[in-house]
Amino acid sequence: MEIPNFTQKTSKPTSPQKNSSPSLKIVFLMLLIASVLGFIASRVFPTTGKSSSSVALLSGGEIALSTDDIKDQSELEVGKLYGNTSANFKDSATGTIEVGAVNGVGTHILVRPGGDSQRVSLTSSAVDLDLFVNRQVEVKGETNTSSKTGWLMDVGSIKIVE
Repeated sequence: MEIPNFTQKTSKPTSPQKNSSPSLKIVFLMLLIASVLGFIASRVFPTTGKSSSSVALLSGGEIALSTDDIKDQSELEVGKLYGNTSANFKDSATGTIEVGAVNGVGTHILVRPGGDSQRVSLTSSAVDLDLFVNRQVEVKGETNTSSKTGWLMDVGSIKIVE
């Protein structure tokens, strides 16, 4: 009778198989690069919300106009509302618009009586604030948080006071 050999044969270690799919590190790196490029593209080519109509009649007889078709300040009229009129904004402030930022925050500044502590940093995706520089206005919008400025507002609508 033959005695079976129960010892295992040792074979040469096999080399690890090369995976045909990309490794997790490469996929992560590609997603990171795509995210950074998307962020840069959004800053270089920002999208602006275009309003569907350029004129709207509001309650009380006020006329709201889009700033899309306005080329310069001479086309603006005192007492008319410009910007997004479909939303009700809870925050408002009155003052004179200047170009600049408060501590690097915002694209424009609303200068109000009371000194530097009363300035409002402004941004807007609905209104071209450059059209209203050096004008006395009432802005309505949404307050955003900022650790660099006392008040940061995203302007939704604007009305020339004088």
